[in-house]
Amino acid sequence: MFDWEDLRHFTVFAQEKSLSAAARLLNVDHATVARRVAALEESLQLKLVDRRPRAYFLTSDGERIAELGKRMELESLAVQRTASAGQAGIAGTVSVSAPPAMAAALIAPRLVELRAAHPDLHVRLDGDTRNVSLVRREADIVIRLSRPQDHDVVVRKIAAVPFSFYATRAYLKKKDRAYIAYDTSMDETPQQIWLQNEAGDAPIVLRSNDLAVQASAAAAGVGIAVLPDFMGGADARLVRLPHRGEALKREVWIAVHDDLRRAPRIQVVMAFLAACF
Repeated sequence: MFDWEDLRHFTVFAQEKSLSAAARLLNVDHATVARRVAALEESLQLKLVDRRPRAYFLTSDGERIAELGKRMELESLAVQRTASAGQAGIAGTVSVSAPPAMAAALIAPRLVELRAAHPDLHVRLDGDTRNVSLVRREADIVIRLSRPQDHDVVVRKIAAVPFSFYATRAYLKKKDRAYIAYDTSMDETPQQIWLQNEAGDAPIVLRSNDLAVQASAAAAGVGIAVLPDFMGGADARLVRLPHRGEALKREVWIAVHDDLRRAPRIQVVMAFLAACF
């Protein structure tokens, strides 16, 4: 018999294509992943990876075993979700993934209300921009600015967040204006496209993928930033600028795996999150 943990580590490695990426996902060091892969090969008496100086590559046997391991992992996760959904009462931990600015400004300040109403309920709130997997239980509930497309996921729109251009009054007295933008990895987002259309040939003096950094820089007089109104409008140092064309609004979506949506604690947290917006 092989060790399921060895297969799980190998399956994640096969999915991520590198020891270091698998190690980050599994929250172990890369040497542990390598050791687990070697242990699985020994148990199965199969060569699963071709070891080269700078990388590991799956053999044909490795690809077949990885596919079987993926199926086993998904079934294991389904067992976990079913067991979790069957727990009665509003207690335990619910993990929530939301964009960092929304997690900090809209959700975290109101968690005291949830705690007061349900003292046995605990929330893990992660500020994430990556697409975490509900299938793999990387989170129980996700909030996103684009509609999640995963299979077996229940999705609902809970809000539309308006964005505006913001700067300080002192900065706006300057003749030449410059802008604060996301980094180039975000060039396809509606906020970045809107900013680029408005800015035209004006220089970009700062790029950051963190809205808190952008807001702080704008409040310090570095330039003009596109911020959600719940963020820019709450800062007395900033003023909202007029803009050309239509205003920008982003839809806010909440999603949960179908296996979990009827669990009492999940329903309570989802209702709380919707109320935060």
